Amino acid sequence: MAEAVLVVGAGVVTSIGLSLAETAMSARARIARQRAIEWRDRRFERFIVAVVPDEGLPPLDAAFAGERLQYREARMLRLGHVALAETLAALPAGVRVPLLLGLPEHHTTQPLRPPQFLSRLARQAGIPLDIAASVAVARGRAAGLAAVRQACARITRGEAEFVLVGGVDSLVDLYVLGTLDLEGRIRGDTVSDGFTPGEGAGFALLASRRAAERHALAPLAQVLGNGVGQEPGHLYAEAPYLGEGLAAAFAALFAEAPPPAPIGCVYASFNGERYWGREFGTAFLRNRAAFAEDHQMEHPAEGFGDLGAAHGAVMFALAAHGLRHGYRRGPVLVYASSDREDRAAALLGRLG
Repeated sequence: MAEAVLVVGAGVVTSIGLSLAETAMSARARIARQRAIEWRDRRFERFIVAVVPDEGLPPLDAAFAGERLQYREARMLRLGHVALAETLAALPAGVRVPLLLGLPEHHTTQPLRPPQFLSRLARQAGIPLDIAASVAVARGRAAGLAAVRQACARITRGEAEFVLVGGVDSLVDLYVLGTLDLEGRIRGDTVSDGFTPGEGAGFALLASRRAAERHALAPLAQVLGNGVGQEPGHLYAEAPYLGEGLAAAFAALFAEAPPPAPIGCVYASFNGERYWGREFGTAFLRNRAAFAEDHQMEHPAEGFGDLGAAHGAVMFALAAHGLRHGYRRGPVLVYASSDREDRAAALLGRLG
């Protein structure tokens, strides 16, 4: 990259932590926080979900009282509020920042309207958002990491000194749960090849090295490179799975930014479904030379469930935190695969 891109702030909220530090500590300790709720599946069993404690979230802004928001959207606004407040503590005063945001690919009764959600999130969180330069896309787990690629491009082209990236989602929605349950994807007594639905939000503030130095910011990590891919044989496709998407994302990343050392740690968006392990195996075998023999695998969904569109962004923040505090060996590869075709990966390293 012509201009080094640094992670200068990050924030997370999940069922295992109301901040990045708390979530990171719980994930390292292998803490899982999942519980049964009153909503029932097609066998009339209670859904087991990973839900953020309601008392840990701010109230919905009074300005929305007359707008009749869907339950899921209201929940996502409150989740995003928490993670944004933590992330933007690093933003210099007076700076308006664009946001590149990942939203759910699984819709409830009425799909979210991305531009409207961006405006509502800015109002809820009270953030200095440059709405005109902001984008939100409904692309699932990979969206937050794909946003990192776009943010890096803006910074290296000199279009912005700071860009905010992230994702927010809640799969704890009765319509979404019912749909996934009918597809046999939610883990339960009779479904072993399934996942635990979760909710959360994750954001990262990226900056050019010059901007970070000028404002005396203490970065968490450096973005070394990123790559994206498309999987024709995704979960909802008729095409056979061949493992092309994630392998292509890895190959593009390593061609653009060869790792300065063998990859020491991988954050993977595994959620408990066998498909994802097979996918990583294919991508790993095709790019094996880039990995250390003893690389560590982290898949924090075992603690906080599947976060949907927040998943990639939350793992990106966790990886940056691990590098900053020295408990993850760099470089660290973070990747996320959406249920449909999108695949994205990013490589993080300690500051040189």
